[in-house]
Amino acid sequence: MNALNNSTAIPAGASKFDASQLVPNAVLGMPDLIAVMRASKPTIYAWVSAQLLTPPVKFGAKSSAWPASEVNAILAARIAGKTDDEIRSLVIELTEARKRLV
Repeated sequence: MNALNNSTAIPAGASKFDASQLVPNAVLGMPDLIAVMRASKPTIYAWVSAQLLTPPVKFGAKSSAWPASEVNAILAARIAGKTDDEIRSLVIELTEARKRLV
């Protein structure tokens, strides 16, 4: 059987792959975030301080990561040409939404 005819193949016209579709609650550690955002660690933390990126979720004393869904939302806003003020509003909204999860 041809792999392109396999039922697990992505159908023509399907949307692009999004990791959060596979793992809805996926998180990105610093190395992954650096790769996705194409920024250095100091720049990442400067964005967090400036409220241009959500703060990481702490999982322990030495473990933290960013929800992939939040990173995707912020990247989508950047791609759409949103201003820094609009990004800050989005970051506040995303951070507040964490409190309503569970």
